[in-house]
Parts: sequence; structure tokens; C-alpha cells
Amino acid sequence: MSELLYLEDLHVGQKFTSEAERITEADILAFAEQFDPQPFHLNHEAAKASIFGGLAASGWHTAALSMRLNVTSGPKFAGGIIGGGGEINWPLPTRPGDTLHGEYEILEITPSRSKPDRGMVLLLINTMNQDGKAVQTAKMKLIVPRRAPRELQESK
Repeated sequence: MSELLYLEDLHVGQKFTSEAERITEADILAFAEQFDPQPFHLNHEAAKASIFGGLAASGWHTAALSMRLNVTSGPKFAGGIIGGGGEINWPLPTRPGDTLHGEYEILEITPSRSKPDRGMVLLLINTMNQDGKAVQTAKMKLIVPRRAPRELQESK
């Protein structure tokens, strides 16, 4: 999808899917070393002895990868992906060799009453592995611009 999406282009129930990306052990170790240096993200033996039972990516690594998939091949909201809050869960760990992609669904659309140039979209984001299982679920509130009045006339 390459066309920019404005609030008027969206509808509840609308779905999108991103491209996929494989995560390697080297990716997991590099991210953990820099941002989340816990033993179960850095060391195979420590990871085996943890609740993960093996090397697992940091949830924040999964979140960062999910964001990149959203930006590079998810829905292209005009003005970018501007967060207004949300919630995130990691039901399963991301493992070395997993291939992840994003599945997106518009849950709510709320035009702003005080700022007529924008609205809020509640977007469900499921980051799925190669087995079709969610490694991350998120409900994010995104600020999405409305078309300028002139653009509205030209698009009709």
C-alpha cells in the first residue's frame, strides 16, 4: 500500500497486512546487549533455566521490529504514525529464526471535536510469527490527519 491514508479513507473493520521479516540470533543478542541486557536475552544457558526455556528476544525488540514493519509496509497514514497512547502485550516470546509480520485492524475512528484537522484511530496490531501465532498484541491510539477542505473536493 503506497497511497497516503487520511481519516476519511478509513473505516472500522478495515484490515492491512505488512511484509514479513526474519529475526536472527545475532539480532536478538545485539539488541539485548544494547537495550535489555538480561541473561535470558543474552546467554543460552541462562535462557534455558528461565521461564522462556531458551533464548528469547526482548519484548522491546519485538516492539521495535513491529514498529519498523508498520512504518515500512503497514498502513501509510498521512502525517506518519503519531502515537496517542496504547497498550501492549507479549503472549509468546520471539525466538531466533522467527519470521514476523504485522496484521492491523481499525477498531475505532473518532474525529476530534476541538481540532478539525485530525482524529484518533484505535488500531489493533497483531505481530504474528511464521506459525500464525501472536508474539505481540497492541491496541494503539494514533492521531491521523483529515484531508484539507480543498483535498476533499479534489478527491470526490
